[in-house]
Amino acid sequence: MRLLVTWLINALALLAVPYLLHSVSVDSFSAALIAALILGFVNTLIRPILLVLTLPATVLTLGLFIFIINGLMFWVVAQLVGGFHVASFWSAVGGAILYSIVSWALSTLLLRKN
Repeated sequence: MRLLVTWLINALALLAVPYLLHSVSVDSFSAALIAALILGFVNTLIRPILLVLTLPATVLTLGLFIFIINGLMFWVVAQLVGGFHVASFWSAVGGAILYSIVSWALSTLLLRKN
């Protein structure tokens, strides 16, 4: 049940990003659900591999290269999912940062441990 709630929270966070960054758009709630699901899979399966492969760049930039990787994942998902659009790569980096912040805030508010 917690996994489904997290998925819904991530979809809601994805719906909130276009209100904060106008170069990102989500056409419908179903597009947000699909994009949140694919973002979850990409961040679970592909992101760790990219982090290991780009470890020298990440160390050299003191961890700032992780923002580029997150933006790349966000941009790739936008290319794959119809109804989820990102104007440019740098918009994807900003969108990924905002998506993470909004998702974290909603998760903190809605998934409190009793």
